[in-house]
Amino acid sequence: MFRSVGDEIVNDKGKVLEVAGGYDGENKNIAVAKSEGKLHQQWDIVYADEYPEEPKKGELNRDFGLYVERDFYIVSQMSANRYLDLVGNNMVIKTSNGRNTQIWWFDQASYTIKTKLNNQSFDIISAGKGKDMRIWSTNS
Repeated sequence: MFRSVGDEIVNDKGKVLEVAGGYDGENKNIAVAKSEGKLHQQWDIVYADEYPEEPKKGELNRDFGLYVERDFYIVSQMSANRYLDLVGNNMVIKTSNGRNTQIWWFDQASYTIKTKLNNQSFDIISAGKGKDMRIWSTNS
């Protein structure tokens, strides 16, 4: 039997629910262990009828700090104020030119920033192991 106690979910033997290994990763196992009071053992209970609705087109997604499906530019703060742009699939900075390659939008369904050019998303090359940025078909 489990119960909610503060930020923890505790069983009748005093063990708490935790993310195994303390690592926040997709498909990580859930286990029970002695309470350490650490983040990987803390939970929020959100009742379905009180769960906030997802932001709609034009509304701010507070978690990401971006407005849903609202076009925007990303401008460097370096002295020339160049715009994030594309050369092929690679991200570069260029002088403002009004092309779709410089217009971006936030997709609420995939939680990604996409280009107006072809709706592909921000991507780090080599499946996130590289350092250079490009656009690529959304996998999330």
